[in-house]
Amino acid sequence: MGTKNIKSTKISSQLENKKDNNNIFEDLKIVEKQNMKVSENNVSNSSFEFLEIIGRGGFGKVWKVLHKKSKKIYAMKKMSKCTIIDKRSETSILEERNLLVKMHHPFIINIYYCFQDIDYLYITMDLLTGGDLRHQIFRNKIFNEAQSKFFLSCIILSLEYIHTNNILHRDLKPENLVFDSKGYLKLTDFGIAKVYRKENNRDTSGTPGYMAPEVMNGQNHTIAVDYFALGVIGYELMFGRRPYLGKNRKEIKEKIMSTEIYIKDNMIPQGWSKECADFINRLLKRKPANRLGLRGPTEVKEHQWFKDYDWKNLYLGNLQTSFIPNNGNNFDYNYCNEADKRGQKTKERYRTIKLDSKYKMAFVNFKYFDRFSYQNRKNRDEKSSIFKNPHLIYVNNDNNISKIHRSNSKEKKDASDNKLKKINDDEFTVIKKLPTSRSTISLLKGYRRPLSALHK
Repeated sequence: MGTKNIKSTKISSQLENKKDNNNIFEDLKIVEKQNMKVSENNVSNSSFEFLEIIGRGGFGKVWKVLHKKSKKIYAMKKMSKCTIIDKRSETSILEERNLLVKMHHPFIINIYYCFQDIDYLYITMDLLTGGDLRHQIFRNKIFNEAQSKFFLSCIILSLEYIHTNNILHRDLKPENLVFDSKGYLKLTDFGIAKVYRKENNRDTSGTPGYMAPEVMNGQNHTIAVDYFALGVIGYELMFGRRPYLGKNRKEIKEKIMSTEIYIKDNMIPQGWSKECADFINRLLKRKPANRLGLRGPTEVKEHQWFKDYDWKNLYLGNLQTSFIPNNGNNFDYNYCNEADKRGQKTKERYRTIKLDSKYKMAFVNFKYFDRFSYQNRKNRDEKSSIFKNPHLIYVNNDNNISKIHRSNSKEKKDASDNKLKKINDDEFTVIKKLPTSRSTISLLKGYRRPLSALHK
């Protein structure tokens, strides 16, 4: 009997060791089930039909998918966990997911489902078929002023929404602006977006050529960085090229720091107005204290170039644009469908990552999300779970929106008014016009200059 017990103990310990060494993915499945609280109603990759690849990113590819149950078409980002860990981007992916589930707005690409399996993370979003702005710039070279004004106004509404909620996008560029079938531009890719904080000089990520000088110099920065990028895009639409060109990041930085772009009257292309040139010039100011947009999106919308602009019907999608993307052929299918070029060393490194015990825990906080589920709607706190919409005045007949609108209590208003009284008169005049935001006061710290200084 004693011998049998010893043998059975050895066998059980061997089985346990074998499980630890070879069946690590079984543990991952358990973690995923606990994390997602799997039920028959939850979506997974089997809930979709994968139709075609329409894009590529740093962590995987973007698919056009059909949700089998609802018959709706979406875009789905399918991201490799190994690639994310290899690039040390777990935190940025989780932060992006947490921002996306809280946002919903007609001028950003919205998220609807979020889930994972052993190898991949999945984010299901709006499908926009017009291609990105970079693709259309490459195809059309230069747009006219009316088209460019419409594009920039769409971007301004998306920035107004995120800035009202204290978020800096920090990677605004043509590749991250996508057209829908009507020609409206929507903002995407919140991979390096951050909630504003006073000390953010270490957040220096971005795309050279669109990065504001204060970010390149590793200085603390505010929403003004996104308006600098908006100015670069406006310049590119006017002239067909970026204002700052270089072979590498160093060359571009030197040009940004040595030269402040200024469009003179004799440089304005035929058919473009001086007001448009002035708008771009003010966005491209090197010093953020002088830059249009520092004091918020309302300041940008009130520029002379947008005088009497119909922002309400733009938000409601009622304006027609003179540029409508061609049906189909708005994606670079050759680029999207290129074969995997990972070398043997990379493949070996990925195998090592998968066998690491940390692999199964790296994405525990990438929680399941379904925007349409009853439980999500039931538990949603309209005052905190969904970010504030600065355009509620346009849709105040909607019952759900009205509830959110009424959530701004008198006590909060009185508190904000008391804070604003500490600001000088010129600044108070501007801030009263801005959407209520917890960032309003903090954004002005260090930049307390009278309005007249901005217009010199």
